[in-house]
Amino acid sequence: MELQRWIQILRKRWNIIAIASVSMIVLALIYSFTATKIYTSEARLFVATTSQTSNANPFSDAQFSSQRIATYTQLVKTPKVLLPASNALGFKIDKNSVSATSALNTVIINLDVNDTDPTRAAYIANAVGSQLAKVIQDLETPVGALATTTVRATVVERATPALAASSPRINLNIALGLFLGLALGVGIAIALESLDNTVKRMEDILAGTGMNPIGVIGFDEQAANQPVISLNARSSRSEAFRAIRTNLQFVDVDNPPRVIVVASALPGEGKTTTTLNLAIAFAQAGNKVALVEGDLRKPRIDQYLGIDNNIGITNVLAGQVSVEDAFVSWNRGLLQVMPSGPLPPNPSELLGSDHMAKLIEKLRADFDYVFIDGTPLLLVSDAAALARQTDGALLLTRFGRTTHEQLKRATEALSSVGARLLGPVMNFLPFEGGGYGYGYGYGYGYGYGYGQGYGDKNAVVVDLGETAAITSVDEDSAPAKA
Repeated sequence: MELQRWIQILRKRWNIIAIASVSMIVLALIYSFTATKIYTSEARLFVATTSQTSNANPFSDAQFSSQRIATYTQLVKTPKVLLPASNALGFKIDKNSVSATSALNTVIINLDVNDTDPTRAAYIANAVGSQLAKVIQDLETPVGALATTTVRATVVERATPALAASSPRINLNIALGLFLGLALGVGIAIALESLDNTVKRMEDILAGTGMNPIGVIGFDEQAANQPVISLNARSSRSEAFRAIRTNLQFVDVDNPPRVIVVASALPGEGKTTTTLNLAIAFAQAGNKVALVEGDLRKPRIDQYLGIDNNIGITNVLAGQVSVEDAFVSWNRGLLQVMPSGPLPPNPSELLGSDHMAKLIEKLRADFDYVFIDGTPLLLVSDAAALARQTDGALLLTRFGRTTHEQLKRATEALSSVGARLLGPVMNFLPFEGGGYGYGYGYGYGYGYGYGQGYGDKNAVVVDLGETAAITSVDEDSAPAKA
């Protein structure tokens, strides 16, 4: 996994890492304040040799003493030391509370005693130190030799009651808690990312559809209140749809698509609002544009645009009204909108009928561009049937929600009926600093590039060749008044 990918994961899952770190620090603090306090007292013994011969070598004696120190430190836990010391104090000494160490190449023995009472720890350390010195001298003084070398251990520093507890160590526990929390949080973040099979990268879209995205629409939390935003030509969010408009013209320069279905794998991927804003973007470029409601199960165009839905495409297909009478002029004639009309019991058959094919041909003759709001491909076959009769379909993919399998199956649903996929569109891409914020996109003939700012502090900008893509709207959002 490349470094940039690691950074993206950590930025996205920062809240998990923060929660894990804080939790471990809190646990460390709880332990530190509730654990039994332990006090440590220390006594020091100096070990030296005394020779009874006249040619004694002081260096040899010191070397002899240092070589035996490791053995002496083992005596501190033996009954020969602890039993007399316990008798002298009047209570039994726990051998696990006593330890002795010595630094390499030294003749100093450090005797440490841990106890819940600092005064008692000092008494134990002094009693054990005195007894250890006596035992060492007894063991190293042979009986009956004319010339002997004895080892003498002397207490050179008596233990005193500790002023502060040696355990628990609050600062160390906090540091360990922070380290463990960070490690745990990063581990959970990586595990969740490994288990997450949703589309998050351009490579995921390429693998699922065989095509690079024709456009990228960024996430904007304010877009739910403004589903129709292309009317604001200066809005940075509307740049996304103008970028897709530009890229669609390069899909087939000799015969560019003019009748386009906008579909998605599942609901909630921004299909309807993308259709609306694309139609507006094309109309703003001086084109004569028709917007047709192709979702005859759950129509939403009339809600978003605030138009009447009593007469629409179902009336035309049933031969009840003419095509011209089914259109509603919106925003001073910027768009000609054909709503759904009464909902039929058989939408798939109606949209796949010869009447629908004839309607599409008439719309192709009367308008420069026709945009049809389709249905989720994995729920019903309506959008696939429409796409087969048109110039192709745009496939909406929602960042972090659409899975690899869903994207692949949606693509197969189009190809299985002979429909043309004009290109996938990634929707709801997080802005920089709010998650992944990839900062790259796709433009026909230009490959991948890096974004540039357009003024909105919360916008993600994606280089799509001639323009930049910024914004997102959700088809499940509450409609705005036209």
